[in-house]
Amino acid sequence: MAEALLIKTLSGLTPAHEEDFDTLKGVKIGEMIRAKWTKPRTRNVRFFRKWWLLAKYAYEHWEPGEFDDPRLKGVVPEKSFERFRKDLTILAGHYEAFYRIDGTVKVEAKSLAFWSMEEEEFDKLYKATVNAVLKHILQNYQREDLEQVVENLLMGFG
Repeated sequence: MAEALLIKTLSGLTPAHEEDFDTLKGVKIGEMIRAKWTKPRTRNVRFFRKWWLLAKYAYEHWEPGEFDDPRLKGVVPEKSFERFRKDLTILAGHYEAFYRIDGTVKVEAKSLAFWSMEEEEFDKLYKATVNAVLKHILQNYQREDLEQVVENLLMGFG
């Protein structure tokens, strides 16, 4: 069953963020779907949007380094926001680690779903994400400057 976070607006229900738009792409205009809703934990939707805007801003400014892996056999890797945000989440310390069959460890980003964590945990994730962005992507930024950029983006978000 697909899940999406929606916000009630004057014009009806609308997806809360880009991932929810993607989830609802398969629903055609006029098509009826059945919905069961719950209000998520008390969370700050604005703060949640702020994390996504930070991630998108960092992604826009990130340039992958040179990569040469003979296992790729001529396949050119593509820049992917989904992979980027998972790696950023891992760099921020929000991950789980699992053993693989061959004994190596696989690290996977934990869910960022709005309802998956309390506000305090999300606050820690946000701060750790800012640290990761400043360390790995926007080294020439000061924390205050990056925070101001994200606030400006948030004001433009509506």
